[in-house]
Amino acid sequence: MKLAIFDVDGTISDSQNHITHAMTLGFEAAGLPAPAASEVLQIVGLSLPLAVARLAPEHDAETQARIVEGYKQSYMTTRAASPAPLYPGAEALLRKLAARDDMLLAVATGKSRRGLRALIEHHGLEGLFVSLQTADDHPSKPHPSMIGAALSETGVDARDAVMIGDTSFDMAMGRSAGVATIGVRWGYHASHLLEAAGAHWMVDDFDSLETTLLDLWEMSA
Repeated sequence: MKLAIFDVDGTISDSQNHITHAMTLGFEAAGLPAPAASEVLQIVGLSLPLAVARLAPEHDAETQARIVEGYKQSYMTTRAASPAPLYPGAEALLRKLAARDDMLLAVATGKSRRGLRALIEHHGLEGLFVSLQTADDHPSKPHPSMIGAALSETGVDARDAVMIGDTSFDMAMGRSAGVATIGVRWGYHASHLLEAAGAHWMVDDFDSLETTLLDLWEMSA
């Protein structure tokens, strides 16, 4: 049995507008100017406290906590009003892979459990993923804890698993966990950052992602 572990934001779902808007409101709630959207997208994938710490390193823990709380409140409101869309082709591929007898799907995301479940329910993706690993239960990426838990829950060996994501954090996490890594070019980090972080393969679209996955499994058979 093989295990495909997916990141969410920037890989399955195009949530950049939600994230940048919520971060802007989080900073404003703390009485601070918001960082540029390009800066915000570079921290997507990290747990929220660590992301804010990277964006506002000159501010104390209390101020950073206000930003975090403002972000949470703003993100929940924004998401409820207009849930983030899936990338075209994402749902079709997920359903196709989940229907295979030789493959399991999992999620490893910096999102909260609440946010992940809301996204899954909104898009009708219930039952596709056998393991859901979120920032609520693990250290922030690139720590390999999420992947380790997914492997443990599914009983799949690291050599039969692959991490799929759009950020350098995903690639570094996969490398640290000893699994193969596939970087996607449609997300929030530039390709050279993923390659520098150890991506074994890079793909341009969901069709090439499917081909790469199947080729990978064939090579390891």
